[in-house]
Amino acid sequence: MTRSFGDAVALDNFSLDVWEGSIVTLLGPSGCGKTTALRVIAGFERATGTVDIHGRTVLGDDVFVPPEKRRVGMVFQDYALFPHMTVAGNIAYGLGRGDHSQRIRHVVELVGLHGLEDRMPHELSGGQQQRVALGRALAPRPGVILLDEPFSNLDASLRDRVRRELRLILTEARITAVFVTHDQEEALATSDIVAVMRAGRILQADTPAQLYTGPADAWIADFLGEADVVSSTGHRGYADTALGRFKTDLRGPVTVVVRPENVQISIGETPNAVVAHTEFFGHDQLVTAVLADGTRVRSRIGPRPQYKAGQNIRVRAIDARVFPASS
Repeated sequence: MTRSFGDAVALDNFSLDVWEGSIVTLLGPSGCGKTTALRVIAGFERATGTVDIHGRTVLGDDVFVPPEKRRVGMVFQDYALFPHMTVAGNIAYGLGRGDHSQRIRHVVELVGLHGLEDRMPHELSGGQQQRVALGRALAPRPGVILLDEPFSNLDASLRDRVRRELRLILTEARITAVFVTHDQEEALATSDIVAVMRAGRILQADTPAQLYTGPADAWIADFLGEADVVSSTGHRGYADTALGRFKTDLRGPVTVVVRPENVQISIGETPNAVVAHTEFFGHDQLVTAVLADGTRVRSRIGPRPQYKAGQNIRVRAIDARVFPASS
């Protein structure tokens, strides 16, 4: 798909396959086209290209199915609940006329709101409001559900719990879901597939584990979690660095990307770095070290031993990714 707003290109040959029943996340920095892609799928925006939902073309040459006929559920960033309706009323909104009491009861149970059916939105917590919005989207049995930054309005203390609840609900409902976020941890923890976007394009789409351990380029590696960069030269199958030697088929200038959890620290060996500072988190600590050439690298290790600024240490990496220097 391609979508432009004047001279600004929001989607640039955007292409994505979503498996039925999977949870797929569009992840990328602000302005990369994530929400535009979601709105095109929903039918709120037009674009050049094709959108198929469960084998049915809803956007294509001379085809445009309006949003209300696409069987798409949408959970907005601000939830967009009707303030004058109860929980049950909000969930029932998209079901039309008739007796839908059994379906409402089922959805209320599914999203964990039993006993709150008669509450008004202002009487609910942020997490409960989000579940009402999800229930309203699920009630009409959509073919796919779209979620735009679904956790952004939640307190940090609630976010992890609600995120886990959302995945359980979507899995139990056996529904295909596409959601948008700029939070890397959120994407990795919630998704079956993560599609990393930049400047309107999908750069790489893969499982969270494969995407994290096997990024396609240095930008993705740096964007998706913590990473440090060391310059080197590829020669005879290796790139030699102060952190160790790494296999590569590349020749000439290369970029070696190292994640903090793959950097080890030792004392008693010939030092090659000095501790700049440490951040202690209780369950682990992040030690920043400076190599002889001024390059900074981080090591994420357990809570002990504790290191102090100015301490001489030896650092080595047990794993790294090597990319062309221009990537």
